[in-house]
Amino acid sequence: MIAVTMALDDEKRDEAAKATWYADGLHFQCTACGNCCTGGPGYVWISPVELGRLAKHLGESVDAVAEKYCRKIGARFSLKEKPQNSRGEYDCIFLEEQETADPSDGQTVKHRKRTCSIYAVRPLQCRTWPFWYGLLTNPKTWDEAAKRCAGINAGELRSLPYILARRDATDWPE
Repeated sequence: MIAVTMALDDEKRDEAAKATWYADGLHFQCTACGNCCTGGPGYVWISPVELGRLAKHLGESVDAVAEKYCRKIGARFSLKEKPQNSRGEYDCIFLEEQETADPSDGQTVKHRKRTCSIYAVRPLQCRTWPFWYGLLTNPKTWDEAAKRCAGINAGELRSLPYILARRDATDWPE
């Protein structure tokens, strides 16, 4: 009986997903601008498995990584934030700014580039941006997020299955 109920729940969920405002997909392409890594104070949740991946990536023990880069909130861990930057925002501890130069019309244009120093092992919360329940509530919420994220409403059309896989992910999406 439980399997039948679960199958019906899956069917209802599939039907509900097809009826959503984003059933035809959404355009998104990460521009690596770092805007999703800064803003008001908040939380970037990291699971014990992800903490292990991060520790391996950094070549440190899990305990050392948790102490150095995380804060404990109840029974969970969140990545630390740097103190307010010049814009009054809080950056993820792994967001780095580097001066870079690009050629443009025979001139060299210098600018600052923000990048994630742990991109290869970034937590699920980061990997699934911007396909979060809160941002998928309605087009207005999605478009509001697009004001800070140039990748939203730009680039590749992401299909409904792609969106749902990220929205509902419990571990790193493929």
